[in-house]
Amino acid sequence: MENSSSNHHIASSILLVLLLVLVMSFGQQQAEARAFFVFGDSLVDNGNNNYLATTARADSPPYGIDYPTHRPTGRFSNGLNMPDLISEQIGSEPTLPYLSPELTGERLLVGANFASAGIGILNDTGFQFRLYELGARRVLVTGTGPLGCVPAELAQRGRNGQCAVELQRAAALFNPQLVDIINSLNSEIGSNVFMAANAFNMHMDFISNPQAYGFETSKIACCGQGPFNGIGLCTPVSNLCPNRDAYVFWDAFHPSERANRIIVQQILEGSNKYMHPMNLSTMMALDSART
Repeated sequence: MENSSSNHHIASSILLVLLLVLVMSFGQQQAEARAFFVFGDSLVDNGNNNYLATTARADSPPYGIDYPTHRPTGRFSNGLNMPDLISEQIGSEPTLPYLSPELTGERLLVGANFASAGIGILNDTGFQFRLYELGARRVLVTGTGPLGCVPAELAQRGRNGQCAVELQRAAALFNPQLVDIINSLNSEIGSNVFMAANAFNMHMDFISNPQAYGFETSKIACCGQGPFNGIGLCTPVSNLCPNRDAYVFWDAFHPSERANRIIVQQILEGSNKYMHPMNLSTMMALDSART
């Protein structure tokens, strides 16, 4: 992980890992009896890497500039990330990093965040989990987003500001196969436990037409340096935009909080273009109806 000659490869690998958001029911009596667990990469890490010996960190300004405390938290965002926003929408407390010393007592009943930037490289948090056998009853799996369209790839692989073709093709091949796996797992279990979120379609909506969603640009990162502000991560000496809500991307790889809000809205209420076999709100409504 610390090999300085492969920073770009490492950062690209961050994007290739699936986000797993796990909503686990702890009983059939009350729909409210849920704990929320998060497994994934830097898109959903809310501070675990602050406790790990790694260069994949978001613990210095201007990360967190729009977080309620206006301080960096370890989230690779200007503010809240997707798990925060899902918790907000379902009326739950945000999960704490599993390495946080504050994760004790009743806070454990809320759930925990096991995500780590660079997962798949860091053994500390890159373990595989047999989720259903461990008790998971609602599992949201996001496919890969438009890898070739992030500012880092525009800067290093794209031509004339266009998305990197090979990475886009890889994402387009991967996502339909993810849906096939989800269908197979649900069929084997005999219940719609697993949901697939089409992150590619969700992102491409505002990457293709950012102005329709109130963004000024989907090519230039708010914080960074080099072409498209796409070289390296955000640092105190990086270029920094004055209005983060106008940018699809906060840094070279990660969406802004406002972009994350649009994605989470599709996870909750999106059509079959975005969610399969159903969206999260429908799934939760079905759970409530069964109690």
